[in-house]
Amino acid sequence: MKTTLANWGNYPPVATTATSFADTETLRHTFETANELIIRGNGRCYGDSSLSDRCVVSSLKFDKIVAFDTQNGILTCQAGVTLADVLDVIVPKGWFLPVTPGTKFITVGGAVASDVHGKNHHVEGSFGQHVLWMDVFTGRGEIVRCSPAEHADLFAATCGGMGLTGAILTVCFRLKKIQTAYIRQRQVKARNLQEIIALFEQYKHATYSMAWIDCLKSGDGFGRSIMMSGEHAAADQLAGVPADKHLQLPPKMKLTVPFHFPEFVLNNLSVRAFNFLYYHKNYRRVMDSTVPYDGFFYPLDAIHHWNRMYGRSGFVQYQFVLPPAASERGLTDILQRIGKKGWGSFLAVLKLFGKQESLISFPMEGYTLALDFPVRKGLFEFLDELDRVVLDYGGRLYLTKDARMKPEVFKAGYPRLQEFLDIVRTYNPEGKFASLQSKRLLAGL
Repeated sequence: MKTTLANWGNYPPVATTATSFADTETLRHTFETANELIIRGNGRCYGDSSLSDRCVVSSLKFDKIVAFDTQNGILTCQAGVTLADVLDVIVPKGWFLPVTPGTKFITVGGAVASDVHGKNHHVEGSFGQHVLWMDVFTGRGEIVRCSPAEHADLFAATCGGMGLTGAILTVCFRLKKIQTAYIRQRQVKARNLQEIIALFEQYKHATYSMAWIDCLKSGDGFGRSIMMSGEHAAADQLAGVPADKHLQLPPKMKLTVPFHFPEFVLNNLSVRAFNFLYYHKNYRRVMDSTVPYDGFFYPLDAIHHWNRMYGRSGFVQYQFVLPPAASERGLTDILQRIGKKGWGSFLAVLKLFGKQESLISFPMEGYTLALDFPVRKGLFEFLDELDRVVLDYGGRLYLTKDARMKPEVFKAGYPRLQEFLDIVRTYNPEGKFASLQSKRLLAGL
């Protein structure tokens, strides 16, 4: 019996056979009986990378923490454990995730398959760079332990490989030491794009940094932004917080969007009004505060099902990265095209990546911008136009957010693609692990 699944963007929905596994024997049975399958975690990737019209296998029941070395900060867990569950265990013991994206509701397996990045990529890299080893159930039907030193080709192709080498089973990774569950946050307003890029350079020493951009503002305020930088607060920096509360978990948020908004709610006027209010909520140019980590890292997680604001047709998150020398010109070009189109985004997040040598992972040195666009008539043609601009400036798109990229854009953006495919064909020779995205992007390669 088929069911309809979609990931966080609610686009595309697909009718598929859905199943799950809580042990490797069940996974092996599914592997041996299905013609084609893909593993899915918590469905928080945006597009079709964990979807298949044949068989989607949930890892959410494979969710045990196997070991936690509280002295050295080493965690070993099954792939279906979410980052939220990991935080609940490690924060009270004085540890934190080495890298976290903007939501904690992804699985550890998903974090590896996407090789996720966070606000600290410029100093601490991507998630995969903190993985010590992992076990992978490959497309050859065998369980292989891999690390940067053992079966290094499988390790490299699995970090950021979108599940095409096989099912990630168990992951062992390093944590980072913290003294408190709070972040010392600084917010700085930038009047335009040149100023925000100068601020990123000025705050390169900060462990965490990101910026919200008003993507519809024109004239002297083109690219006006608010940059947020942060550091984990030390114990002696928490005035007024009792010592026994320093590592207390933040309260669980209970707000939710109960239904899909009508699609007319999101329009040029409402986005401009939101952007005006958001920019001017900061009444001083520089504002310092100390906040619980949830509000700093996961502001959107405070509202469950916020993706329903984009209506039943869903939305596409468009994230690209441009190399440093071309970033300002490329960002200007793309923001001007968005402004001219009048299709602004509530969410427009700019981050700085540091250097990264990897096989298929998204991050490379430069600036990355993420934008949300509701699915509507003419959107994909417009994004095709933006794709050409990204390639012209030497950039590429994020597979985890992708739902519509064309094969030639993918091929041009990832120079080590053929090397990646050779490894995938070694460990997944019959192509049993395949997704809608892989079939779309790898056709003919």
